[in-house]
Amino acid sequence: MSVHYTLNLRVFWPLVTGLCTALVCLYHVLRGSGDARTEPPEGADGGFPLLKVAVLLLLGYILLRCRHAVRQRFLPGSPRLGGHSAFSPRHLGEPSLDILLESYYEHEVRLSPHVLGHSKAHVSRIVGELVRAGRARGSPGPIPGGALALAFRGDFIQVGSAYEQHKIRRPDGFDVLVPLRLPPLVALEPRSLGAEPALAPAFHGCFVCALKAPPGASGGHWLRDSKAFADGFCVDVRGRRHLSATLVLRWFQSHLQRSLATVRYSLEGRCRVSLTPGGLEQPPTLHVLPCRTDYGCCRLSMAVRLIPAVHLGDSVFLVAPPPPPSPVGPLSELPGGLRADALWGVNTARQEQKLLSWLQERAPPGACYLKCLQLLKALRDLGARGLDPTAATQWGRILSSYVLKTVLLAALLRQGAPAQGWDEAHLGERLEELVQFLRDCLLRRRTLFHCLLGPGGAAAEVGPLPKVLREATPVDLLATFDRQARELAAARLLSTWRRLPHLLRAYGGPRYLARCPPPRNQRPQGFPEDEP
Repeated sequence: MSVHYTLNLRVFWPLVTGLCTALVCLYHVLRGSGDARTEPPEGADGGFPLLKVAVLLLLGYILLRCRHAVRQRFLPGSPRLGGHSAFSPRHLGEPSLDILLESYYEHEVRLSPHVLGHSKAHVSRIVGELVRAGRARGSPGPIPGGALALAFRGDFIQVGSAYEQHKIRRPDGFDVLVPLRLPPLVALEPRSLGAEPALAPAFHGCFVCALKAPPGASGGHWLRDSKAFADGFCVDVRGRRHLSATLVLRWFQSHLQRSLATVRYSLEGRCRVSLTPGGLEQPPTLHVLPCRTDYGCCRLSMAVRLIPAVHLGDSVFLVAPPPPPSPVGPLSELPGGLRADALWGVNTARQEQKLLSWLQERAPPGACYLKCLQLLKALRDLGARGLDPTAATQWGRILSSYVLKTVLLAALLRQGAPAQGWDEAHLGERLEELVQFLRDCLLRRRTLFHCLLGPGGAAAEVGPLPKVLREATPVDLLATFDRQARELAAARLLSTWRRLPHLLRAYGGPRYLARCPPPRNQRPQGFPEDEP
C-alpha cells in the first residue's frame, strides 16, 4: 500500500515565522553586544529588512489561514447530498457532510505517515533484539533444554491496524506475534469448538490442541519420550493431553523477563523499556519510553503487546490467551469436560492483510476503503462520548475494531471486485452504506460471520488456508451479545450518525466551524445523555 507524504502547512508556516523572528532577535543581540565601531549612517535601515521579511511571512501565514477558513466555511455543499434519507443529515447554510468529514479526518483521525513510520521502525528494532536474545537463551522453563524444549522461533510478525494502514489518532499501541518453536517430537492436532452444541456462542471461535505423535514415530516410545514436555505444558481434556494456553503464556512471560534483562543495557541509550505481565487473561505488554538523551523527531511512549503464537501453517496462528469471550465475566465452568486453560484463540491477521491488499489492487485509483474504516472507528469513538463506564465498555465490545474491519471486508466481498464508487468523491455515501450494513447486522440479520473461518470464507482470494480453518464452523462475531444489547447499540449507532455534523463541530476540526449542541430530539433511547 502506497503512503503519500504531504506538507503540513499548519506546522510549516509557524516554524518559518518563528525561525525568522529568532534570527531577527539574534541579530539585534549580536549587534547590541558588539563594539559598535561605527554608527550606521542617518536613514540606514539596520536590521529592518530582516524584520520586514519576518512580518511579511507572518502576514502571509495569517492570510493563508483566513483564506482556508473562508473557503471551508462558505463552500457550497455537494449536490449528491441533496437527497433526504434516514441516515443523511442535511443542514442548510452549514458546511456539507463531506467537508466536515474531511476536516475531522485531517485534524483528528489521520496519522502522520512520518511519525507512524518512525514508530514502527523503532518497535521493530527493539522487539527484534528482544526476540533474538530470547532465542539465544533457550528454554529456562519446566524443561531446562534439549530436544523437548519450548523456544522462540527467532522471528516476529507485526499485526494490527498500524500495519494495515487504518490506525487512527496516535501511533502508541502495537501488536506483535512471537512464534514459538515446538520440539520436533511433538505434533499438534488442532480442533475448532464451533460445533460443540452445549458450548456458549462466546467460545465458538476458540480452538483446542491435542498432542499427537509426529509421522514416523512409534506410539509407545513417543509417549515415554514426550512425557517431560506434556507434564510441563499440557493438561488433560477428555482423556487426551492438550497444549495449555495458560501454561505456555506463563512460560512466555517468564522467558521474556529474562530476555529483557539481557538486552536492557544495550537499549539504555535509545529508550527505557519495561515489561508488564498480563496475568492469565492478557498477553504481556512491552512499554517503550523515550530516553532523556534521545533527540529524535518522534519521541512517543508506546505499548507493544507481545502475543505468543503457535504456527498452524499458511500464516495462521493459534494465540494465547484467547480473546475475551464474554462481556459478562471471565471464563467459568465449561461443559463436556473442556478446560478453560486449554482454550486457544486463532489469529488470521496475515490472511486479512492479504485480503485487504487483494481488494486494494483491484480497486480503481484513489479508492477510500481504509479511509472509510478509519472514519467508522472515529464514529464509534464519538458515539461513546457521554456514556457511563459500563455502557461505554459494552459499546466498545460490540463495535470493536475487529468487528468494524469485518464489516468493511464483508461489504466489499458482497459487492465483488472491483467495487465501484469508492473514490474520494463518494466518501460520505460509502460511509453511510457501512453504517447501514452494520445496523442491519445488529438488527435484521443479527449475524456477522468471520470472513475466513468456515467453508464460506474468503479463502479463494487469500490463498490456501489450513484444513482446520476451512472445515471450522462459521463463527458469528455478534453471537456473544444478547438482543437488547444489539438493539441499544444499533439505536446508538443510528443516533450518532444523525447527529454526526454536530459532533464533528463539537469535538474536532478547526475552530472556525461553529459549535452547536446536538438536537435533543435525536438523543438515543436507553443511553445517558451526551456531554454538553
